[in-house]
Amino acid sequence: MKIAYLSVFYPYRGGIAHFNFDLCKAFMMHHEVKVFNFSLQYPNFLFPGTTQYLEEGNDATKLENERVLNSVNPLSYFSAAKAIKDYNPDLLVIGYWMPFVGPSLGTVAGLVKKKCKVVSVVHNAIPHETKIIDKPFTKYFLKRNSGLIALSKAVEDDIKKLHPSAKTTVVKHPDYTHFGDPISKAEARRILDIPEIDKVLLFFGIIREYKGLKLLLETMKDLPEDYTLLCVGEVYGDDAEYREMLKHPQLSQRVRFINDYVPDSEVKNYFCASDVNILPYKSATQSGISFIANQFNLPLIVTDVGGLRECIVEGKTGLLVKERTQENLKQSILEYFEKGYMDEFVANMQAEKDENSWENMGKKIVEFAKNL
Repeated sequence: MKIAYLSVFYPYRGGIAHFNFDLCKAFMMHHEVKVFNFSLQYPNFLFPGTTQYLEEGNDATKLENERVLNSVNPLSYFSAAKAIKDYNPDLLVIGYWMPFVGPSLGTVAGLVKKKCKVVSVVHNAIPHETKIIDKPFTKYFLKRNSGLIALSKAVEDDIKKLHPSAKTTVVKHPDYTHFGDPISKAEARRILDIPEIDKVLLFFGIIREYKGLKLLLETMKDLPEDYTLLCVGEVYGDDAEYREMLKHPQLSQRVRFINDYVPDSEVKNYFCASDVNILPYKSATQSGISFIANQFNLPLIVTDVGGLRECIVEGKTGLLVKERTQENLKQSILEYFEKGYMDEFVANMQAEKDENSWENMGKKIVEFAKNL
């Protein structure tokens, strides 16, 4: 099969670009694939972080791609569709993650759909931080697809609310594979200068209000002195409130706050140095962070929101905080360490890995497309 894949790729950074790389490589194992990228993802003044591009020298995953789509230039929507149709694919796969790109990707999908099937992988149908444009832009996009892939049941439910007649299926997000092989906990802690006797919690990824870091920081105040928190990721927006919280005497020496985008080659250091990954989110669909944790066999403690419960097997690969309160989060963290769950959870996580591969995901998407 000839597959065109349109979404965001290198030189753009972030989890969606990582996902697209891994899925493209899976398609390439059995099919001919051409990658189509954004020439402009967001105007810089709309981007909440320091940069949407990878810095020079970052050893990121790269694929040859054609940069054809400008999210705010309607003329490019038609030229991008023409470039894809000139490739003459049997299938167009689109990676969709937010309403802002709905008009651009939706217009391309509608134009290309006249020539071949269009299937999109939907990371989020309803955003975590909503705006008035969200529903109309997303509806516009969804209705121009032949079929839609959701990465969790929660996302599929959101798709159906916006487009009840959509043809959908759920394919679980595989574990990431391109951050390198795990290293020993002792080696990772030596690199990061963390005492081996500490109990280390990890909060990783872009920091936005809905991810609930403030709850975790408040919870840290009530945990024993031998608990350390690695808080690693760039704050999107103003970090002043977090900086002020970290002045608290119970936090200033026990929280390592790294407000920066972490190069791919350094990601493993933080996951391998930690005992558990905490996702204290206020809202969620699924989280790409959980699939990095799975790559490094790091168990999860997650709040019971959106599709996060689908990222773990409760009591076997992680713990679920059913009511999102400081006391409940504290008790889950204490239980995890007091009952010595780590070794048991790691063994269970390892047993589940084989079925949930990128190659299998690629096969399921192609099979879904053939049956539309």
